[in-house]
Amino acid sequence: QVQLVESGGGLVQPGGSLRLSCAASGSGFSIYAMGWYRQAPGKQREWVAAITSGGSPNYADSVKGRFTISRDNAKSTVYLQMNSLKPEDTAVYYCNADGRYYSGRYYPNLDYWGQGTQVTVSS
Repeated sequence: QVQLVESGGGLVQPGGSLRLSCAASGSGFSIYAMGWYRQAPGKQREWVAAITSGGSPNYADSVKGRFTISRDNAKSTVYLQMNSLKPEDTAVYYCNADGRYYSGRYYPNLDYWGQGTQVTVSS
């Protein structure tokens, strides 16, 4: 019912930047909390950042100060600006729609994932 299309991944050198985009279908975007997750080979998917329907962001400690999540409700799109990238940021990045906050933390809606976009940070 909600389809998410991600773009913007690629290969970047350490210290470089990428901007990921996630475009959502449907008319409900403006009321969805949105999240970004990533998964490296052999590791579990981990939460990276989330943003409320009102635009309030939250970040994992590992990316705080380097990544910025934002949204454009007119375009039904959420962004992840990734600066000062490190090799350990290498992963497939996934967008999630309509998650929930419990105790101040974002939990994904397991029905609504993007296809993932590969981010590789390497020299």
